[in-house]
Amino acid sequence: MNTSVVSPPQARARAVEFVPDAFVVHLEDGRSLTVPIEWFPRLRDATPEQRRQWRLIGPGTGIHWPDIDEDISIAGLLGLPD
Repeated sequence: MNTSVVSPPQARARAVEFVPDAFVVHLEDGRSLTVPIEWFPRLRDATPEQRRQWRLIGPGTGIHWPDIDEDISIAGLLGLPD
């Protein structure tokens, strides 16, 4: 008997916004993740302008802030293996 394992689709980011003491990652599937900014000291210590300068990595599998050299994977935020 053959058994195939189907991996769940990867969660992908579509937007990021900052709120007091946290940032929110909006996913393509409609979910939103609110993450304490304290977990990421580079983001915590960045200026508002540096925080606004984000871009998606690949097809939304991560977020990159070039001004502060910070990369965050969506899988990591969800507690999944990258």
